[in-house]
Amino acid sequence: MISEDLIQTTVVELLRKAETILPQDIKDALQNAYDIEEDELPKVQLKNILDNIQMAEDQSKPMCQDTGVPIIFVTFGKVEVPEATKLENAIIEGVKTATEQVPLRPNTVHPLTRKNAGDNTGVHMPYINYKNSDNDHLEITVMPKGAGSENMSALGMLLPAQGVKGIKEFALQTLINAGGKPCPPIIIGMGIGGSADISMKLAKEALLRPVNEHNPDQEIAVLEKELYEALNAIGIGPMGLGGKTTLLGLNIEYAHCHTASHPVAINIQCWAARRATARIYEDGKVEYPSHR
Repeated sequence: MISEDLIQTTVVELLRKAETILPQDIKDALQNAYDIEEDELPKVQLKNILDNIQMAEDQSKPMCQDTGVPIIFVTFGKVEVPEATKLENAIIEGVKTATEQVPLRPNTVHPLTRKNAGDNTGVHMPYINYKNSDNDHLEITVMPKGAGSENMSALGMLLPAQGVKGIKEFALQTLINAGGKPCPPIIIGMGIGGSADISMKLAKEALLRPVNEHNPDQEIAVLEKELYEALNAIGIGPMGLGGKTTLLGLNIEYAHCHTASHPVAINIQCWAARRATARIYEDGKVEYPSHR
């Protein structure tokens, strides 16, 4: 059985990696944005971002003062793991330890009283998503999500008759409303279909896919490309100061939906697109495919 202690220490390491080292696809996208930029002002902003990323990695310190709230994705495999309550407690203790050791800014508060426990835990925090697979390991992914980008999320309950044109118009209006607030260049995660709650969850899950990987569904992949190119042409640019790159990527996930429904959700991620994945095997081996 995979032990609770191993799960806890893995969560700590995942949060350390996520906060201090960006995945390679994001670093490559930012470097490409810098290389193709011709205007001085956005180029300076991109240089500052790249320098910030390198300093965070060299010094093993968080790359942004907003270290986010802990969003966790757990995928079970054909391995023996602790019962649900013990598994969840191990993850919670990992978040508490990471808050102290990485360190993480204590961000989670009661929505009404704003009381802060000081350790990034609380009711439904960390927020843990579960699914199953046939893998020979337990997979845990962390996505520390900052407020600046999260606050720009949007849900549209479109009419089916609006079709793809309606999706594009909704994406355009959402990006215009966001402007420079989510610290561009950004990544857009979009969820299409399902129901209101399903589409919002899919939008966040879309941000877990590397920006250089398209959806395997050809029609969805074409829409990703079209939206990416069209929205980048708006020219909001790094930190909202203009330039060629507003989006580093645009990923879409979808679900079948009711014939009378057409939900579309957008979740925006800032340039600090922090995510880290671990695979834990029953023999105690741990791999970090997001940070090879």
